[in-house]
Amino acid sequence: MVEGLSHLTLIVSDLERMSEFLKRIFDAEEVYASGPDTHSISPERFFLIGGIWLAIMEGEPLPTTSYNHIAFKIPGEQFDEYRDRVREIGVATREERPRIQGEGRSLYFHDFDNHLFELHTGTLEERLDAYAGVVRS
Repeated sequence: MVEGLSHLTLIVSDLERMSEFLKRIFDAEEVYASGPDTHSISPERFFLIGGIWLAIMEGEPLPTTSYNHIAFKIPGEQFDEYRDRVREIGVATREERPRIQGEGRSLYFHDFDNHLFELHTGTLEERLDAYAGVVRS
């Protein structure tokens, strides 16, 4: 039986640049850096973001962007603060997809290696309730 999410791993071209990105936008806590001791396939660093273990490993970045993404929940009242953090870093943002009333707000942005992140204010329950209330013709 699956017990939950263990961790996410992203391959990045520059560990230092991605570390700063994670710390500045997500308040990520760095809990490990391999330094010269590589225990896996390449130098790596581990972070905690909202209790989720995120690993970054040095390697070739994604060749293109896509809609595959990682979404983190943020409080609705802090949406503008997080949008400002993303703008300060200077990474590309993606236009929000059309939404229906009640499913929350989202901010989409790519890192320097084409990974897409989302900061979302809603919950699964709120989204399902919003979808249930939509009248389709």
